[in-house]
Amino acid sequence: MDYELRGKIALVTGTASQIGMGKAICLALAKEGCDIVSVDIDLDGAMKTAEAVKALGRRAIMLKADVAKGAEVEDISKAALKEFSKIDILVNTAGLNADRMSFLESKPDLWEKNISVNLYGTMNCTKAVVPGMLERKYGKIINFVSDAAKMGSTNSYAAAKAGVLAFTRGAATQFGPSGINVNAISPAIVNTNFSAGLSDELVKRMSEDFNSRVPLRRTPTVADIANVVVFLASDVSKSITGQCIHVDSGMIMM
Repeated sequence: MDYELRGKIALVTGTASQIGMGKAICLALAKEGCDIVSVDIDLDGAMKTAEAVKALGRRAIMLKADVAKGAEVEDISKAALKEFSKIDILVNTAGLNADRMSFLESKPDLWEKNISVNLYGTMNCTKAVVPGMLERKYGKIINFVSDAAKMGSTNSYAAAKAGVLAFTRGAATQFGPSGINVNAISPAIVNTNFSAGLSDELVKRMSEDFNSRVPLRRTPTVADIANVVVFLASDVSKSITGQCIHVDSGMIMM
């Protein structure tokens, strides 16, 4: 299928990890003809991803920003517009889970970190790019939530992602009349650096337990996630907005 993305400009956050979803998304979009703005707080990692995009024959720049800081996000938006003159697609991949302990053991500073990066980061990036999309009456915004946002948890990460889901639906309603599609993707366990800090044995047990319970009996890959991003970034999905697509091997049904 031709997704007709040639010449589109995509700004993707959370691109530093070389085994992460952000890089996979950048490469998948580039293969479909997009030029890429690779954004991460880790500039070296963002640069490696940008170089991989260039190796595919597309243009790419790397920019450093902490998405939790609105001023930094505004700066990278201006830099991207200076380079490419427009931003057609925003993919808010950047995220973290700083609070992996039980609720009673957790601390407010970790709650704040989860909410600042996951929720405020999504809002900051959206606020920075939407004015240009409104002016051109065209745009695709893809956010990232979590199955925990629907299944429920006392973890502040789940609360932040539930906020992203509500924001996604609100933005879809507000900006839809101007030709902007806003959707979310909800991954399950994916083999990335997101599990950093956990032991290899624990990660292995979690993956085995996941695969034994979900209907498809497999762990989603970064390519699975990237393929859905390409679909949502294209006009093939032009009648889809305000939706959350679960790329989780059926975990949400369990």
